[in-house]
Amino acid sequence: MLWRQEEDLIDHFIGDFDPARRRDAIENMRVLLSVIAELGGHGAIPPAAYGMFSRRLPPFEPPRSPEEDRAVLIEGLTALGEHAAREGVVVLFEPLNRYEDHMVNTLAQAVALCRAVALPTVRVMADVFHLHIAERDPAAAIIAAGDELRHGHLADSNRLQPGAGHLDPRPILAAPHCSGYDGYLALECRLAGEPHAALAGAAAYLRALLAPFVH
Repeated sequence: MLWRQEEDLIDHFIGDFDPARRRDAIENMRVLLSVIAELGGHGAIPPAAYGMFSRRLPPFEPPRSPEEDRAVLIEGLTALGEHAAREGVVVLFEPLNRYEDHMVNTLAQAVALCRAVALPTVRVMADVFHLHIAERDPAAAIIAAGDELRHGHLADSNRLQPGAGHLDPRPILAAPHCSGYDGYLALECRLAGEPHAALAGAAAYLRALLAPFVH
């Protein structure tokens, strides 16, 4: 079981500009991690923020410096990582594309934050939809993330199921194999067409592409 923070706490995140809202978001995540542990789940996925600020729209400059952003995120991830360690679950930090978050957009940025936290319970997850916007070479970014990468989300360029957009997923699917990744890959996408047929088609498409890497 994995839970993603933005689904239920829109505009209420560990990277919030407001200290009270930030503390509350961290506390909510602590409760969630405890519930996930009790249910036998794996962990939770908090991005830094979602839709909180954009450098592409006025006033263009956020009310906090990059150094302050980093300090806030390290503080929040440390608190959550320590709680996750007590509960036996993990925190999977997700970078979002530049249109959805101004703080952490690339895997390298997420990896750097997790290494600064230096807790085994704080790791990185990669979402193909965000990677194809944020990374010059998504496959290379996945390989460079190495052991910090612990989960992945699959979608096509239009956020539909794999095979319904214009992405060539073969290099991206080969990259975890090259880096030794043996964890889960999950679909996080909308569906084009009748749901059962769309999911069956996506599963067949992915099985064919993953066949060379499955032993």
